[in-house]
Amino acid sequence: MLARVMPPKLAALTLGLLLLGACTERPSGEQSATALDFPRADRTVSAIGDTEFSTEAARDEAGEAEYVMDWAGIQLGTTVADIGAGEGYYTIRLAERVGPKGRVLAQDINRGALNRLGERVTREQLDNVAIKEGAVDDPRLPQNSFDRIFMVHMYHEIEEPYAFLWRMRPALAKGGQVIVVDRDQATHRHGIPPKLLFCEFDAVGYRLTGFTEQLKLGGYIARFEVSGERPEPSAIKTCASRYPQS
Repeated sequence: MLARVMPPKLAALTLGLLLLGACTERPSGEQSATALDFPRADRTVSAIGDTEFSTEAARDEAGEAEYVMDWAGIQLGTTVADIGAGEGYYTIRLAERVGPKGRVLAQDINRGALNRLGERVTREQLDNVAIKEGAVDDPRLPQNSFDRIFMVHMYHEIEEPYAFLWRMRPALAKGGQVIVVDRDQATHRHGIPPKLLFCEFDAVGYRLTGFTEQLKLGGYIARFEVSGERPEPSAIKTCASRYPQS
């Protein structure tokens, strides 16, 4: 197939263009009833993109997953939550990396994608993978459970980012980290500007501990850890007005 013979840089660029085409702006609607205690994101939200894994070969050719897992310190025995797992591109590769003593929880709000991923997990006999359906304002993760939480090319699709991040925070084990891969684009163009991302995480009690831009990712990678006390929902201040987008 064409994707298998693309040079790494071209493959990464192709992936970025495919991702860009997969999302459009989603107009603001009524706030989720379970998120009324939290501020709304005062920015646009990308429409949820295609979950199919037709670009897996191109992403492997670019070395995407290996780079991200190395950068995130994924090793044997690590416990990882793959948020917005879709068809399981990262889930499958994480399961291999963490080995039988590690664990991967694949989470998504798309039941169809999770069903297809479940079939793949069964077919590939991945005993260290579990699957869980989340919500638009809550990843529904067990507390104190994960060394790493992955959010790859999906953060800009979260309708209630402040509620989501606030409820996600207790799932991190001591010293746990959140790994975000995204693109430096406006949120309605399948991305989020880094400064806006940093601000939204900071508003809910995380601190940035690492950042790099990489062509093979089609964007950037950021690392966050818990910092201080989790704020009361009413005390959270939104960020988009401080970081306007074009």
